[in-house]
Amino acid sequence: MTESPRWFKSSYSSNGGQCIEIATNLVATHGTIPVRDSKNPTGPVLSIQPNAFASFVGSVKRSTFGN
Repeated sequence: MTESPRWFKSSYSSNGGQCIEIATNLVATHGTIPVRDSKNPTGPVLSIQPNAFASFVGSVKRSTFGN
């Protein structure tokens, strides 16, 4: 049986429409974190390595993303 992603948005997300959803439940079994656009749940899904996702989140928290 294939495990399905359990999608969720951050509790910090507002209804501004600029949200992503992630499914951390697949890290242990697949080694990736699926990411999708919350406005397009049937659209494409990116599979991100956990260390790359952690680096991204850390950069956003430090406000250094894109600098």
